[in-house]
Amino acid sequence: MAATATAGNEWINGYLEAILDAGKKIKQDYGKGKIKLSQFEEQVTHTNDSNNKEFFNPTNYFVQEVVNSFDESDLYKTWVKVIATRNTRERSNRLENMCWRIWHLARKKKQIAWDDAQRLAKRRLEREQGRHDAEDDISELSEGEKEKGETNNVPESPPPPTKNITRINSDMKIWSDEEDKPRRLYIVLVSLHGLVRGENMELGRDSDTGGQVKYVVELARALANTKGVFRVDLLTRQISSPEVDCGYGEPIEMLSCPPDGSGSCGAYIIRIRCGPREKYIPKESLWPYIPEFVDGALSHIVNMSRALGEQVNGGKPTWPYVIHGHYADAGEVAAHLSGALNVPMVLTGHSLGRNKFEQLLKQGRLSREDINRTYKIMRRIEGEELGLDVAEMVVTSTRQEIDEQWGLYDGFDIKLERKLRVRRRRGVSCLGRYMPRMVVIPPGMDFSYVKTQDTVEGDADLKSLISSDRTQSKRHLPPIWSEITRFFTNPHKPTILALSRPDPKKNITTLLKAFGECQPLRELANLTLILGNRDDIEEMSNSSSVVLTTVLKLIDRYNLYGQVAYPKHHKQSDVPDIYRLAAKTKAKKKYYFNTHIKPNLLEILKQLFSFMKGVFINPALVEPFGLTIIEAAAYGLPVVATKNGGPVDILKALNNGLLVDPHDQKGIADALLKLLAEKNLWSDCRKNGLKYIHRFSWPEHCRNYLSHVEHCRNRHSTTRFEITPIPEEPMSDSLKDVEDLSLRFSVDGDFKLNGEMDATTRQKKIIQAIAQMSSSNGSSSTVTYGPGRRQLLFVIAVDCYNTGGDSTEAFQEIIKNVTKAAGLSLGLGKIGFVLLTGSSLQETLEAMKSCPMNIEDFDALVCNSGSEMYYPWQEMEVDGDYEAHVEYRWSGENVRSMAMRLAKIEDGTEDDVVEYTGVRSSRCYSYSVKPEAKTRRIDDLRQRLRMRGFRCNLIYTRAATRLNVVPLFASRVQALRYLSVKWGIDLSKMVVFLGEKGDTDYDDLLAGLHKTIILKGSVEFGSEKLLRSEDGFKREDAVPLESPNITSLENCEAHNISAALQDLGIK
Repeated sequence: MAATATAGNEWINGYLEAILDAGKKIKQDYGKGKIKLSQFEEQVTHTNDSNNKEFFNPTNYFVQEVVNSFDESDLYKTWVKVIATRNTRERSNRLENMCWRIWHLARKKKQIAWDDAQRLAKRRLEREQGRHDAEDDISELSEGEKEKGETNNVPESPPPPTKNITRINSDMKIWSDEEDKPRRLYIVLVSLHGLVRGENMELGRDSDTGGQVKYVVELARALANTKGVFRVDLLTRQISSPEVDCGYGEPIEMLSCPPDGSGSCGAYIIRIRCGPREKYIPKESLWPYIPEFVDGALSHIVNMSRALGEQVNGGKPTWPYVIHGHYADAGEVAAHLSGALNVPMVLTGHSLGRNKFEQLLKQGRLSREDINRTYKIMRRIEGEELGLDVAEMVVTSTRQEIDEQWGLYDGFDIKLERKLRVRRRRGVSCLGRYMPRMVVIPPGMDFSYVKTQDTVEGDADLKSLISSDRTQSKRHLPPIWSEITRFFTNPHKPTILALSRPDPKKNITTLLKAFGECQPLRELANLTLILGNRDDIEEMSNSSSVVLTTVLKLIDRYNLYGQVAYPKHHKQSDVPDIYRLAAKTKAKKKYYFNTHIKPNLLEILKQLFSFMKGVFINPALVEPFGLTIIEAAAYGLPVVATKNGGPVDILKALNNGLLVDPHDQKGIADALLKLLAEKNLWSDCRKNGLKYIHRFSWPEHCRNYLSHVEHCRNRHSTTRFEITPIPEEPMSDSLKDVEDLSLRFSVDGDFKLNGEMDATTRQKKIIQAIAQMSSSNGSSSTVTYGPGRRQLLFVIAVDCYNTGGDSTEAFQEIIKNVTKAAGLSLGLGKIGFVLLTGSSLQETLEAMKSCPMNIEDFDALVCNSGSEMYYPWQEMEVDGDYEAHVEYRWSGENVRSMAMRLAKIEDGTEDDVVEYTGVRSSRCYSYSVKPEAKTRRIDDLRQRLRMRGFRCNLIYTRAATRLNVVPLFASRVQALRYLSVKWGIDLSKMVVFLGEKGDTDYDDLLAGLHKTIILKGSVEFGSEKLLRSEDGFKREDAVPLESPNITSLENCEAHNISAALQDLGIK
């Protein structure tokens, strides 16, 4: 093996030897610092012969052709070590090792780049094909338009040409505080990760506790203070870990307490338990615990809706007006809650997984597998895609976020979204296709810290600071002012303020170069750089260290000492004072300029210098939003900002500055000079910023937000299912059976508005029940029915099929053992039974024929992978309310042929996937899959349907011999949540029985608040092989590896099941 490897690398060894030989002839330029390390190439060495020909340098060739733009920092350090080594032999060894490393890393990077390019190209083609398919379909006339066109035999003359196409205006109404009917809205916000609390937020403690935490807390408070909003709940994870403050373990925290008579009960942080109680879990590791959070959040929302209904809605539940998820994890939570309650969902991405994934791949340092393993990026992307499937509206900060970030997702295409929106406004069918509406609502800001004196002229405080009169008191001035002004030789000059992290993307070095190379700018102003906090640059992260080191070198290169401030520390509370200082800096009227300035320029400077004041600059290469620009405007500072990203929208709204190309060094200097030198421009920018800054206030944000939500709710097909009333518990066990029977009759009988039966009829039914029981010879084996009165629900979801997709005898055996175990535990009268299956009702009834348990003994049957629900104790008819509940965004007939076509692989046969005609259903299209046929996996098929605007749920069932296409909100686990709400049974009171494998929705049934018992050996053939492709996320990213709610059994006998129930705390 070693000999083979050596032989295979001979050419590499020879190549490295050539590099080392050539290195002996290279001139002694190392010590002179003339090597172009930024491009990793050496100067071309010339021979001294008469022809003066270029000397071939293999090192130069190697680096240019192989390394090409690889990261500088590591290689630079290696070069320094090579240069510093005096021993020739050791130096050669170091150079050889360095070249070997370069070759290996460059090869790896090129392979990653090639794979990434291939993947992106393939995905781009698929997206284009999806858009073209959708556009081809929706470009056809609707049936009504066809009929209209066919009524006239004479062809219509073409319409006269028009100069302008009529604009289709939005019918959205602006939210108003003045309404005839008072509104009492209940709004739910979800922000799952990080440390969330109302006061003393630990922003920056870790990567999960940052701007998003501050944003959602302030949004909750602002919404609660908006007229018409009764209550706001901010749901987050409860953390009872010794690593963090005990306050994060409190289940409820009040964020705002409105004054009496305001018509609101305020905003609250509600902390929901999920995952290990004693651990603080980073967001990348939270994914397996999301189902548990969803169940806990659902329980809280239902209880709160009932309580609010009793208070303000005459006893009828007050369901959430909207559920708003923040970030990918909370977006997935909101999607499931929206499906369970059928209320509108809104999504805010904050930062997006696909954008981060593409950037990490371009860097070439990590492979796709490494990125996924570190950041769980594919799981995050799927969470964002699900959010797009469900969301009525996506809130963004800028247009750039829509075009360049959300545009990367399968579930959103900006061109298709616009076409669908136009069709909806014209009343034309969209043929089952949906796209979420993207709206730009900039984050709100709290301007309460801006004092009145900050917005008026005056610099008395500054004069006090820099006055030569030492007797004047300076104790009232902010300490940060002294920390900054100590850097300046002349602190009277106006300040150019830049405030950002020391990140290469913030482009501070270009700003320094622009300032250093523009002499007039240096004469007119000082430069203040607030670049985070530092103790030792060497101890900082590599990127921050490089930026700060470059800043110091540039200051030295341009001799900017006394003109640039770069303080080491500042507190968050100092930021307002930093803006105030920049706004107050103003030049003295008498100032002596350097004599080397040209006379004509000197005169202009003297005339202008008397009124100049500070400006703010954000020169970032790309700025997603630009919060600092808004903060600067609040203090009356005109701004110069990058033209890439959010500042374009901000300056369009505020009209308080100039946009620049961040790569144009001269353009940056010219823009700063223009603002500093033109009095009228500076004054206009200042006035405009202060005049329009309210557009970025929290009240304005909430007004826009609620206007858009109200508009999207008008398009949401919301249904309101009724909750079955829960009678009081019987006072004694002797009346238990009578109460159970009376409940059964009350469910079957006619209800009044309050859910109660007429008293006379109820009394008659109870008497009849007692008489029937008296004549039954005291038999106690009869099972009583009463949804809502069950103490437990046993849910059988074991998918027992043979290779042909037919039910096996193990199915009946499991039902018999589970029923027997129920009798051994609490008794059949206290336990209800639910059957979850991917089969149709007819197939389920056929499989139950030889079962010892009658079909009528089940409280509910959920068939066709969660798309249909039946109650056998009533008439065997589908639950119409449930059908209406899950029909949201159901494409119906429009997806029927498309799903079958896309499920087939290109090189497969025509009959690999055919429509299953044995059972027809309006909420489920079934397709038979030929054994060993080549079909697309669930994630691949879902991706292709998303690209075409179809939103649905896909499940392979019956041992992968059938594909079910059902509505987006239809699934077996969502059916359980529906029953939990409808019957008032907490999900923790449900026990789900599963096999070791099953349908492709098997993983969804494992996690949650319910208890799960895995019956090993009960399922021989599953469908899991068709769930995810190799590029998808891993199973451990969706299912907890260890959970106290999950247990397994080797033997499925009744006594073993009963023992497992006791281990789970069910006695």
